[in-house]
Amino acid sequence: MSHKNMTPRAFVLMPAVDIQQGTAVRLVQGEPGSETGYGDPVRAAESWVDQGARWLHVVDLDRAFGRGSNAEVVARVVHAVRDRVEVVEVAGGIRDDESLEAALATGATRAVIGTAALEAPDWVASAIAKHGDRIAVSLDVRGTTLAARGWTQEGGDIFEAITRLDAAGCARYIVTDVERDGTMHGPHFHLLHRVCKHTERPVIASGGIAKLEDLHKLVEMMPDGIEGAIVGRALYDNAFTLADAIAAVQARFDFFEWGPPQP
Repeated sequence: MSHKNMTPRAFVLMPAVDIQQGTAVRLVQGEPGSETGYGDPVRAAESWVDQGARWLHVVDLDRAFGRGSNAEVVARVVHAVRDRVEVVEVAGGIRDDESLEAALATGATRAVIGTAALEAPDWVASAIAKHGDRIAVSLDVRGTTLAARGWTQEGGDIFEAITRLDAAGCARYIVTDVERDGTMHGPHFHLLHRVCKHTERPVIASGGIAKLEDLHKLVEMMPDGIEGAIVGRALYDNAFTLADAIAAVQARFDFFEWGPPQP
């Protein structure tokens, strides 16, 4: 089945709420010490929903780096917004049954598995078999080499991993260019094109989005398999507002005649 001529229903625009030591933060390239604080994560999440967000991406950075947990804060964030959005997904340090069940027990729509997809492929396959599209896999990349353990270790070739995860039935991928995350240098469009050619699963772009034109280009890639984008620093630093982003996506979406002609 080709992505071509598939009619997209919407472009998923996900504000990110990254949590470190109980505070909403943004990091540059995932580096500890590069963070900028943005206050109460619950307030940040509610603010995005108030501004029109229909999807939300929540990350426990301390769990991702293996240096603690913000589980209670994540649960409060999810509880505050889950009845007001279509999808709220949680990520960060989900590596075994206990952490996966805890993530889903918050009421989150889906859990995002990262490092474990590289280090424990059998467990991930069983989690996908059990939970289906409530599981997304995050592929964090330098070049075409995957980054694991909070981006501190290498984890193999991205395309080999996608082939294996496709066979396991993975429902969707989140692809982050680590070297661009938080840098405002734009997404790695070439990498995203290659990923979309390699899998029939939908792909969410993450990392580097800096201007509305980046979102325009990603919308244009929807027939190839791009499902949406996670946006962090650009929103927090007011490079553009969420309302601007929603309007820009909708305008570009309406510009194209998606799918085959209707009879």
